[in-house]
Amino acid sequence: MVKHIVMLQLKDYPNKTQKLENALQLKKSLEHLKVFIDEIKYIEVGLNFSEKSSAYDLVLSTTFNNEIDLEKYINHPEHKKVLVFLNQVTEKKAVVDYEI
Repeated sequence: MVKHIVMLQLKDYPNKTQKLENALQLKKSLEHLKVFIDEIKYIEVGLNFSEKSSAYDLVLSTTFNNEIDLEKYINHPEHKKVLVFLNQVTEKKAVVDYEI
């Protein structure tokens, strides 16, 4: 099994609600990928509530059977659609992939 974790720091906006709206839209879009991508065995998207300066705003945790399934997910057209919005609203990203 393979675990794929992504942490996102979203861009700040003068309108404070815009950042939250972007986070909620990303959460919904990422969770909805399970409908289209059979290789996803588990998916969880969490929104941060910490005020720490080192905190990221959103975390994605997914599980796949193997690296091949992870690659299928990464290259899936529906995943790429979500990445368009994600890249528009994200300031910083960290990724960890590991075997479990």
